[in-house]
Amino acid sequence: MRKVEIFDTTLRDGEQSAGVNLHPHEKLEIALQLEKYGVDIMEAGFPASSYGDFQAVQQIAKAVKKTRVVGLARSIKSDIDAVYEAVKDAEKNGIHVFLATSPIHMEYKLKKKPKEVVEAAVNAVQYAAKYFEHVQWSAEDATRSEWPFLAHIIEKVIDAGAKVINLPDTVGYTTPDEYAHLITYISKHVPNIDKVKLSAHCHDDLGMAVSNSLAAIKSGVGQIEGTINGIGERAGNASLEEIIVALQIRKDIYQVETNIDLKQTVRTSNLVSRLTGMIVPQNKAVVGANAFAHESGIHQDGVLKNKSTYEVINPEMVGLNSNKMVLGKHSGGHAFKQRCEELGLFLNEEEGKKLFSAFKDLTVKKKEVTEDDIFALMMDSSVKGMLPHYQMEALQISYGSNIIPTTTIAIRTKEGELLKESATGKGSVESVYNTISRILQKEISLLDYRIQSTSDGSDALAEVYVQIHVDGHTSSGRGVEHDVLEASAKAYLDAVNRLSIKEKFARYAAKGAEVG
Repeated sequence: MRKVEIFDTTLRDGEQSAGVNLHPHEKLEIALQLEKYGVDIMEAGFPASSYGDFQAVQQIAKAVKKTRVVGLARSIKSDIDAVYEAVKDAEKNGIHVFLATSPIHMEYKLKKKPKEVVEAAVNAVQYAAKYFEHVQWSAEDATRSEWPFLAHIIEKVIDAGAKVINLPDTVGYTTPDEYAHLITYISKHVPNIDKVKLSAHCHDDLGMAVSNSLAAIKSGVGQIEGTINGIGERAGNASLEEIIVALQIRKDIYQVETNIDLKQTVRTSNLVSRLTGMIVPQNKAVVGANAFAHESGIHQDGVLKNKSTYEVINPEMVGLNSNKMVLGKHSGGHAFKQRCEELGLFLNEEEGKKLFSAFKDLTVKKKEVTEDDIFALMMDSSVKGMLPHYQMEALQISYGSNIIPTTTIAIRTKEGELLKESATGKGSVESVYNTISRILQKEISLLDYRIQSTSDGSDALAEVYVQIHVDGHTSSGRGVEHDVLEASAKAYLDAVNRLSIKEKFARYAAKGAEVG
């Protein structure tokens, strides 16, 4: 069977989802899990977009060994230079250059004539080919482009040095039949098409991203692009895990193979969900909580007699099995480290010690620790060695049915100053957030608040996700704690701390910090 390569853009296109704000260390965590998942290429970011993104891509490029790491670039030299500096230390690197080709984009966004667009694309690819062996070129909004012009510009960029040609359905406009016909047309009308690999990149605005991607594979593309859980701008991208499992289950139809380790599917999905704060819908295919749940009596009876009556996917295939850890308050550091390695956690010695300490603290509050609890602890910024600008030292909350909720909080700054304040609110969470706002002397608006548990049971850890607006900027944060209100406070402070880091990167860029 022919091999289809998987191009993951969770860290670039996926991170462009509204409200998503990943720390560099969180992007690295996802990158290392994507490598373990077996993706062939990961688009680690858009280095020219910000100093923070440049730093994250550079860090990923140095850490990832098996997967090709690429960066996105517009068709301008400074973008290409930024990608080169960010990924030059990768074991396998590359660049993804794009330029719009549809009439509406050329006229209104680029304000260029078709001839000028061809010239810009060729010049960009020629320049990129001086530094990269692996050059991917994308015709942005390909599915709304004029096919003869698309064939013409593709021929020219292949001559200029492109090795992969991507035909994105940028606004999720096309249908499976149309997309298949476009790929067939390009294959027949570009004389030098045999020199490159064709790639498909679909968005989900009309809910057809996965279907369009599968149609592209049937039409012969050698690479498929998407994101974990289908996250991305607007309605998102094609869900890679859905495509990959469909290719496995219906191998009789698609006749292709991938390098993906399917048992890492659920773990990869959960990691991306937690770090981005984008909760997976319960009824989502493959990775949703209800994907293998059966409530109907008829369905339950059938599954008990033979799973294949109502399950076409074996849960174990995607890594869905018991997550109970045989570790407790008496477990030692060696056993804990060994179990973490089995779980695929990527920790240096210092991080390992911090995670073990957090684990021991948790066993005092929680009798049975699960794999999900350990992953939740691992994502805490203090475990990952981040020094927050503001750190909560003490929290006291008074509330009841006949009293006004009142909160007292002590916060220590990075400079060592201890700040204390009290405030009230209509509810306990509001009183916590009013207190933090008073301590920081900032007008902070809460835009989004979500809470979920790490596992079943009354002693599960609470994971809180918030999105705030402060000083004209939007930021998101996450808090994990045994107590819901403490997790809520930590999430709020995390959002403020993330904004402080973002502002620091912006200052570096404003000062003209030297790239690399």
